[in-house]
Amino acid sequence: MSKHPTIKPGQKVEDSGIYKSTVSHQKSTLVKGEPAPPTPEKGEKWKQVVDTGLPPVVVPS
Repeated sequence: MSKHPTIKPGQKVEDSGIYKSTVSHQKSTLVKGEPAPPTPEKGEKWKQVVDTGLPPVVVPS
């Protein structure tokens, strides 16, 4: 899997995260296993900008 995946509307999301549309730059939260929503503009794709599927980080106290 690439570091910042790009997916088409309707495609199954492989990595949960915050995605931004490639032309209009609208942001959306996409969930692993769900289909990607339609983009605001025709011909756009969703590009991941924040990976929310990472395990939590434990900070020693």
